[in-house]
Amino acid sequence: MKNLWLTNYEVVKAFNNNVLLVKQNNVEKILFGKGLGFGKHSGDIINKKSKIDKIFTIENKENFHNFKQLITNIDSNIIGLCEEVILLISNELKEPINEKIHISLTDHISFTLKRLMANDEIENPFLIETETLYKKEFEIAKKAVKMIENRLSINIPDGEIGFIALHIHSARNQGKLSNTLKYTFLCNTIIEFIEDELNIEIDKESLDYVRFITHIRFAVERILKNNSIKNDLLNTIKNQYTSTFNLAKQVSNIIEKELYVNVVDDETAYIAMHIQKFINAAQ
Repeated sequence: MKNLWLTNYEVVKAFNNNVLLVKQNNVEKILFGKGLGFGKHSGDIINKKSKIDKIFTIENKENFHNFKQLITNIDSNIIGLCEEVILLISNELKEPINEKIHISLTDHISFTLKRLMANDEIENPFLIETETLYKKEFEIAKKAVKMIENRLSINIPDGEIGFIALHIHSARNQGKLSNTLKYTFLCNTIIEFIEDELNIEIDKESLDYVRFITHIRFAVERILKNNSIKNDLLNTIKNQYTSTFNLAKQVSNIIEKELYVNVVDDETAYIAMHIQKFINAAQ
C-alpha cells in the first residue's frame, strides 16, 4: 500500500487508535494509519511525520450528512471498526467502491451487533444464493466477519456473511443494494417455484444448481440491457421437452412480473435446459 505524507490535517474526531475523521480546507476525510488516532483529540494537528496508509473522502453532500448523523448515534469504536472493515474491503477488491458503503454497511453492522447483544436470531434466506452468485464478495465478507469477531470477542452467525457480501456487491455496483437484493430474491423465488412444481428438493451444493443460478443472474443482466440471445435448440426443446419448456415459461413469467421486462423464447429454452438437468438428477 502506498504511503501518503500529508500535513495540516485538523482532527475532528478520533474513532479509534487507527481511524480519524479530519478536516483540511473545510473538507472532512477519513484517515487510516496504525496508531494514528492514539491520544488524539478534536483540534489536534496531524503533522508531516505521521504515516497515513489510506484516505477516504465522502464527496456527496447527502452521503456525508448521513455519515455525520451516524457518527453521532453510534459508538465511536464501532464506527472505527466499521471503517477498518471498509478499508479491508477496499484493499481486497483493489478497485473503487461506492462511498455509500460508509453509511449503509456501518448502519447495518451497528444494527446487527445490537441484535446479537439482545440475542435476536439472525436468519438469511438468501445465504446460499449469495455465496453462489457473488463468490468474491462472499470470501471478503468472511474476512470482515472474522475481523469483527476477533475485535469484539463475539460469535457472528454465517447469515451475516451473506448480508455483508451483498453490501460489498452493492458498493461495486454504484451503491444499488436494492437491485442486488431484488436479483437474489428473484433467484430464491425461482428455485422455490421449481421445487414446488416438480416436488423435488434441489441440491444447493450441486454443480447444476450453481450453473442455474449463475445463468439466471446473467440472463437478467442480458434482458435488462436488451441484449438478444439465440438458442439453436429452441424448436427441439419445445418439441421433445414440452412440459419442461412450459415450466420454464412460467419461470420466465416470474422474471417478467418482477422486473417488468419481456423474456424471449430463446432465453426460456435455456432455462428449460437447466430445469431438465434438475429433473434428471431427481430421477
